[in-house]
Amino acid sequence: MSRIGRKKIDIPANVKVQLTDQAITVTGPLGTLSMPLRPDVRVKWDEGEKAITVSIDEADMENRVVRACWGTTRANIQNMVDGVTKGYEKTMEVVGVGWTASVAGSKLKLVVGYANPIMMDIPQGLKVTVDKTFVKIAGADKRLVGQFAAEMRAKRKPEPYNGKGIKYADEVIKRKAGKTFGT
Repeated sequence: MSRIGRKKIDIPANVKVQLTDQAITVTGPLGTLSMPLRPDVRVKWDEGEKAITVSIDEADMENRVVRACWGTTRANIQNMVDGVTKGYEKTMEVVGVGWTASVAGSKLKLVVGYANPIMMDIPQGLKVTVDKTFVKIAGADKRLVGQFAAEMRAKRKPEPYNGKGIKYADEVIKRKAGKTFGT
């Protein structure tokens, strides 16, 4: 039995939920998020309690895939509710001499030691701000914020010898000793 799937999702007063057979849509002060639903996972919206319950059929309790989707569906709906109320944010750090980041219209421009700058399209629904070497990525969709941060980090991963690269602000890079000469 899924411990996460059994929990109710409490909905704040400023959030509206629209439920159909195939999808759920959550609307709040920070935007609107929608997610398709699997046919073997049942989602019920209780207007009186202002809560969502996620369940599966008793016959599917032995099916590991359905049980996994039960907990995942509940967690994704909870992330949607948190996203439209509080939002999500990741902070990236560009480390390197002369390495910079800047926002140019709807693109993020990274100058990270290559011959040409790297231009990244900022997805719809994300807000990207640059403060010196720190890049803040904010938005309502947790998956979209994390995906953009991971793609940005992949452009120039931090290396362990000099510590240069694009890293998460709270990430710790294990440093290695370089070459030593003579005794």
